[in-house]
Amino acid sequence: MSQQAVLAKPRRNVEMVLLVLALGVGVGAIAMTSVDKKEALDFGFWLQAGTLTALAGVFHVVLRFRARYADPVILPIVVALNGLGIAMIRRLDASTGSTAGTNQLNWTIVSVLVAAAVLWLLKDHRLLRRYTFIALSVSAALLILPLVPGISAGDINGANVWIRLGSLQFQPGEIVKITLAVFFAGYLSSNRDLILLAGRKFGRLQFPRIKDTGPMVTAWAASVGVLVFQHDLGMSILLFGLFMVMIYVATSRASWLVLGLILMGVGGYAAAKIFSHVGLRIDAWVNAFDPQVYTRFPGGSAQIVQGLFGMADGGLIGKGLGLGSPDLVPFANSDMIVASLGEELGLIGLFAIVLLYLLLFTRGFRAALGIRDAFGKLLACGLSFTMALQCFIIIGGVTRLIPLTGLTTPFLSAGGSSLLANWIIVALLLRISDAARRPQAVASQAEHVPA
Repeated sequence: MSQQAVLAKPRRNVEMVLLVLALGVGVGAIAMTSVDKKEALDFGFWLQAGTLTALAGVFHVVLRFRARYADPVILPIVVALNGLGIAMIRRLDASTGSTAGTNQLNWTIVSVLVAAAVLWLLKDHRLLRRYTFIALSVSAALLILPLVPGISAGDINGANVWIRLGSLQFQPGEIVKITLAVFFAGYLSSNRDLILLAGRKFGRLQFPRIKDTGPMVTAWAASVGVLVFQHDLGMSILLFGLFMVMIYVATSRASWLVLGLILMGVGGYAAAKIFSHVGLRIDAWVNAFDPQVYTRFPGGSAQIVQGLFGMADGGLIGKGLGLGSPDLVPFANSDMIVASLGEELGLIGLFAIVLLYLLLFTRGFRAALGIRDAFGKLLACGLSFTMALQCFIIIGGVTRLIPLTGLTTPFLSAGGSSLLANWIIVALLLRISDAARRPQAVASQAEHVPA
């Protein structure tokens, strides 16, 4: 047996200890939302706390049987974030009379079970490479669904990105993040040499042949179509950013990033001039404290300014869970949940949450560095970057660093489609990290998987 096989350890016991700490954060936050409201720890608390604990235990057991060498830090981080999200949504329900907390708990159950099924059934991440072009077709179909009469939920808050199946609403674009990442990883890992070597060179930029870029151009056009037809600025930026970072990772050429930033700047300027809702969002960002912009409807800055005032009121250590007034901010449990948490947990609490996200992203990138095959490297990098970019877009919008968009904060915001997609991403990252950390002597047994 090789030295690597001797030194490698599953680390599942470390994960179990970290899960106890993570559940302490999540369950403790749920308890505080009741205690600070001077309410007893009622049936709702025990249901949410027990369900979160049981789901974490189930997923941990699945890892012990199907991915023994997976990263031991990823699951505890996600459980802590998911628990904090449930706690804040439950706290807002108490002020608004909503049932979003129950819905979030139900979607957490579905999401964790689906992620566990993905981890159990997908024995090797390289199997996904077989479905490269199927993933592209699925991506296109999912993006078109919100425009199909009969299942389209219509215009909601200025964007047409939802479908309605009975009483259930779902955002297909959240799943597109995963399918496009699979397509990019499969296509770029197979055609990297053609993209690097074939084609013409203009100055320092090496451009591939047109016939080699057809599928990638199709995927890029889909992201533009999200902005044009669905009016979803945030998802359009997210998909285009995914496209640019994966081609950069595949080619290691910074010129692609420069070209992407130029295209993004030109596209953003054109969108602001052509589409009124984009122009209004940029104006609300630049002139947020202008009285006329603040009171304007639609496209005003009241949501941004109220969120900033709420975070400022929280100060350094916050008002305490259940003691602030985050319900005064529109969409406090979804788009603006970062502002809600900032008011009640303070700057220190927000820093802790951002640190958890940073740890999650770095563990994903670590899996990308450790895996040996190009497809796995690209897939892990793309999925990790997707979550990182989504956090930057929404947190940057809430703090007025960039214009506010309608994206959700992963694992925190109310929203079943986002929660489901991000838990699937976690399952894929755990599968890749298991292959990356597995002893070479064991990994060699399943080395050849047909593409």
